[in-house]
Amino acid sequence: MKKFLVAVLGLVFALGVQADGDWRTTLGKVKDLSGDTGIAGFARKAAPAYITGDFEEKDRAPKPDFTKPIGDPAQYANKNGFWVTSDAQAKKLSTDKHPVKKGDWIGGYFDDVGAFVKGHEVKVLGGLPYGIGQLIMIPLCLVMLYLAIVKGFEPLLLLPIGFGGLLANCPLAGVTAPAMMHDGVISFLASGIPVMQGGVVEPGGFLYYFFRFGIDTGVFPIMIFMGVGAMTDFGPLIANPKMALLGGAAQFGIFFALFGALGLAAMFGADFFGCDPLKAAASIGIIGGADGPTAIWLTSRLAPDLLGAIAVAAYSYMALVPIIQPPIMKALTTKAERAITMPPLREVKKIEKICFPLIVLLLCAVLLPSAVPLIGALMLGNLAKEAGPSVARISDTMSNALINIVTIMLGLSVGSKLACEKFLSATTLGILALGLLAFCVGTAAGVLMAKLMNLFSKEKVNPLIGSAGVSAVPMAARVSNKVSLSENPGNFILMQAMGPNVSGVIGSAVVAGVLYTLCR
Repeated sequence: MKKFLVAVLGLVFALGVQADGDWRTTLGKVKDLSGDTGIAGFARKAAPAYITGDFEEKDRAPKPDFTKPIGDPAQYANKNGFWVTSDAQAKKLSTDKHPVKKGDWIGGYFDDVGAFVKGHEVKVLGGLPYGIGQLIMIPLCLVMLYLAIVKGFEPLLLLPIGFGGLLANCPLAGVTAPAMMHDGVISFLASGIPVMQGGVVEPGGFLYYFFRFGIDTGVFPIMIFMGVGAMTDFGPLIANPKMALLGGAAQFGIFFALFGALGLAAMFGADFFGCDPLKAAASIGIIGGADGPTAIWLTSRLAPDLLGAIAVAAYSYMALVPIIQPPIMKALTTKAERAITMPPLREVKKIEKICFPLIVLLLCAVLLPSAVPLIGALMLGNLAKEAGPSVARISDTMSNALINIVTIMLGLSVGSKLACEKFLSATTLGILALGLLAFCVGTAAGVLMAKLMNLFSKEKVNPLIGSAGVSAVPMAARVSNKVSLSENPGNFILMQAMGPNVSGVIGSAVVAGVLYTLCR
């Protein structure tokens, strides 16, 4: 043991001499390592300064002396922010919600292209210290992993999302830290905001790059849609086109959540969601369609700060379809309605399956161009599936390797937004509640539409398939079939339920395109 301690001390001494010739300095650095442990991180009261902009005086630029001429405002700025040096600059930086005055400190950081990112106030639910908030998020993320691994609730998504949340809440790990530029030349734009040029870029965490590449650009949801298209058979919808009405009816849940979110903003103030209420409401509304990729695509464009809560809500309710839907279906239907037997679907020709994705894409291009990215990716995947052996390799890649790789990266990216300052808030609770209600409304609307169709149609529709109009493919169709079999073991309605199920995917993408057009 003594030999080991002597060796360690000798190594420390050698490193100290080699580093700066002073072993005491190196030994002091070793002692300071205690402040970089996870335990010290959980004990922190405030969020990192680059997030809040609340830097200590020693880390700020020199404060201007307003009794003397100010000169170049760049001399009162550094990598951590700047001082507001004039009334004109203050006026340009002010908003109705956040007024700025001369002499204020504006903290933040410069990103890897030199753009200034302003800090913002961080509030953890209940006013808890930031480190305690991270500590609370750890077991919540472990619950997600439990649901994924043990209960089998959407494991392909909940597992990477939960693990991404664990990584995001590991204190001082820096896996979600942004890339930052420093030691460059700072200048001010006419808008009063500084930019930096020619600086050194400090790399960010790997989850930051995942999110920036795949979520900020919208690439990951689009690639997911390619895989979904390659795995989806639109034959049931082509064979019975009126089932699209059921898929459309289920989108009522989206508008329920949208108006509910606007109601919350009216009750608790426009700042309740931390962004434009209409954009937040549009993003939250998509949860009602139980379509995770679409929710992520729209939220990343309209309300990126809400992405964590919205994505978790969307995928959680997709996973809970077998629990949530059956009671609603049974409450809204009679035993006789649940026992309705539907005739077999006609055989769909190959030419119909090949023409369908092309027709849908062209109609979307003419009527709703903003939905083309999602619809186009979905139809590309489906066209590759139906084209035959000549492109089998492409279809196989989309439906297997591609979607699996992207699912991992997308799940980790979404999990990175489960940092405590974004998830532990009253806003998140409101989003989860609205998402649950919207999903229930969407399920109920599909069932009621099927009952309405039976009033005017000679061929009766089993109302259970209406609940499959939500976009959880193919889980919702399987649940409809399971409830039907519980009433009549010989009544298989899986293929009939796939019609509204796949139309719900198209419907939610179309609604997302409409909302994006209205809110962008």
